Amino acid sequence: MSDRYDTGMSVRRSVLGDAHVDRAEAAKTEYDLPFQTLITEGAWGTVWASDGIARRERSMLTLALLAAMGNFEEIPMHVRAATRTGASRNDIMEAFQHVAVYCGVPKANHAIKLAKQTWAELDQGEDS
Repeated sequence: MSDRYDTGMSVRRSVLGDAHVDRAEAAKTEYDLPFQTLITEGAWGTVWASDGIARRERSMLTLALLAAMGNFEEIPMHVRAATRTGASRNDIMEAFQHVAVYCGVPKANHAIKLAKQTWAELDQGEDS
């Protein structure tokens, strides 16, 4: 594998946690291997590995963008990741406020609902 892949895997584990990455790796098949390599090298090994902005801000941006585009399936994963990147619950709510104003209240509302569900799970000790 490439250096960017190795860096990406390290960053991915740091942000998402070993349990999540181990599950994703175990589910990988020959069919999605090229996609998994792409996101590991591109998203994690390039974008998330950049020191241009802190991971806290990257988490907030990611959550806002996911909500703004209606990509709700990944919001719980990134809410969990935010606990590792330093983005607080208040930070996340501020990001969703921006979504409400600039992209629509229904999208922000649904993202907030998912965040609250995820926080409840985290508060009950379901951290992976």
